[in-house]
Amino acid sequence: MNYTETLDYIHSLSNFSMPAGLERIKKVTEIFGNPQNGFKSIHIAGTNGKGSVSAMLHGIFKTAGYKTGLFISPFVINFRERIQINGEFITENDLVKFADTVRKTNIPLTEFEFITAVAFLYFKAKNIDILICETGLGGRFDATNVLDNSVVNVITKIGLDHTAVLGETLVQIAFEKCGILRDCPTVSSPFQEKAALDVIKRQAKKLYIPQADSILPIKSDITSSEFLYKGLKYEISLCGDYQTENAVTAIEAANLSGYDIPYNIIYEGLKNCRFPARMEVISKNPLVILDGAHNPDGAEALAKEIKKYRGGVTAVIGMMRDKNCRAALESTLCYCRAAVAVKVPYMSRSLSAEELSEIANEFCRCETAENPAAAIEKALDICENGPIFIFGSLYLASAIRPILKEKFK
Repeated sequence: MNYTETLDYIHSLSNFSMPAGLERIKKVTEIFGNPQNGFKSIHIAGTNGKGSVSAMLHGIFKTAGYKTGLFISPFVINFRERIQINGEFITENDLVKFADTVRKTNIPLTEFEFITAVAFLYFKAKNIDILICETGLGGRFDATNVLDNSVVNVITKIGLDHTAVLGETLVQIAFEKCGILRDCPTVSSPFQEKAALDVIKRQAKKLYIPQADSILPIKSDITSSEFLYKGLKYEISLCGDYQTENAVTAIEAANLSGYDIPYNIIYEGLKNCRFPARMEVISKNPLVILDGAHNPDGAEALAKEIKKYRGGVTAVIGMMRDKNCRAALESTLCYCRAAVAVKVPYMSRSLSAEELSEIANEFCRCETAENPAAAIEKALDICENGPIFIFGSLYLASAIRPILKEKFK
């Protein structure tokens, strides 16, 4: 198979056609001698923020001089983004090579199980020092949960998402997320809801929660934030007030990892961290911001940023029908002057522009567009030089980002 054929094969595998469980991924990893145990790891679960915390920790350990793997999902820039070492995506040739190795086991796998097995083989072959690993969905039955060599576990903020799979309450969802916990230290977001935190406290043997009252904001704008934590100054380039919460979680995870990483390295790792579609500033004039917010908790965090522009924001939105669209749109669009709804390309789960617009019109005036490029043009036509925020799905972000980059280069 060539690269295109390999991607087609991977995408042909369903993620929900088989019962949840670790039996299939264990069979595959055992065939290859459990490559996931050939390196240390930091395992990260949660509803919102786990991608940002993963990126921050990747930046910290890379800056410290460690050969650092990163496994994330989904991708925004390129499928190969999901598997990285020191910021370099897996090459097309390596993806083909390791995918072929996994495919030849002839063990039926979901798409996520398959790419997880590919990642573990690749990281072991490249002899990484440590893996920063983000779960795909949940934790207890997530394919990444065959990791048994973690030095720290992280639980970012838990909210209501994937309720059809993980449960309809915070307690149920937290229980699934906590399935990754081992005997090593666990770091939790400092702003967990009580129902979720109670579960984490019961499941974690060595729990550490960053001190919220030790966080002192210094400044925050669309390009960076500065804050004090425990009297030390930090700077992050991921904008959005909520990224401070993710940063202190990453700081404590690094400090509890058993690796001797000095303050100046953590400072530089955080400052230089970049992560696409997380309050990403695409253009400053006009102001265009791309964000992956797609569930009620993420939308509430985004709404705090939109609110700063006093009703002058035009939104471009695209969402999956299995998300709580009404709750997400209610919290964001009430601060917007107008919106443009669009179907996310190539996603059968996406709401049509007309379906999404019908919901959005309850909260602000909403028009429709035939495709992402047309949605951008329509937003520019109606924004009256105000900010444009694009959100609703990381799949939308992936589809629209190259169009934005070309337009505003």
